[in-house]
Amino acid sequence: MKPEEAASDTVLVIEDEADVLELLRYNLDRAGFRVLLAGDGRSGLDEARAARPDVIVLDLMLPEMRGEEVCRKLKSSGDTASIPVIMLTAKAQVDERVAGLELGADDYVAKPFSPRELVLRVQAVLRRMRAPGPGGSLVLGPFELDRGTFEVRLEGAKLDLTAIEFKLAAALMEKRGAPISRETLLRDVWGYRNPIDSRTVDTHMRRLRAKLGPHAGCFATVRGAGYRFDAGGTED
Repeated sequence: MKPEEAASDTVLVIEDEADVLELLRYNLDRAGFRVLLAGDGRSGLDEARAARPDVIVLDLMLPEMRGEEVCRKLKSSGDTASIPVIMLTAKAQVDERVAGLELGADDYVAKPFSPRELVLRVQAVLRRMRAPGPGGSLVLGPFELDRGTFEVRLEGAKLDLTAIEFKLAAALMEKRGAPISRETLLRDVWGYRNPIDSRTVDTHMRRLRAKLGPHAGCFATVRGAGYRFDAGGTED
């Protein structure tokens, strides 16, 4: 029986290897997803803009337009920036994975991969995006967190955050200054049961801070402990 949570969700797979494309289509379809396919970067970008899928699975080594450029264009457009992207890559080096996350990818799966793992990653990304939070708003210094609308405002202006950046900011703000370790953030924000790569947190934190201007220091690094929210922090 197909899971109800995935019944109406659409996954766009952008992959140029026909056998991998068919493997992903088959397994995602079995899991209850509506699956869209694209065999190169340019057509994948066009399909993403037209269909607005719930999740995009994006290979890096693509003809016409590389996956990195596809991700960059998706995340720089207001129409598609909020669509989570899972990068599918044969590049196993940590630095290359981090580079993908810095472009705005929400997760990555390295080739060769387990189809079951890929399906679970897609489901996990959707759960993170839609996880209900406590209602109402929280005002700390120049920041206002609104769980009802999934928005963070800085001095009254709405910040253009991805789903992961919002959940990262919310996790830290709700602790009101208490430090949170990278491992805890990987578990609570990303849903990883066995956190192994804390650089994922650092990468997304850099992206979040880059959007805060002189208030970047409000999300402070605690040496040896992780991160904490400091309402009075300023950029170093």
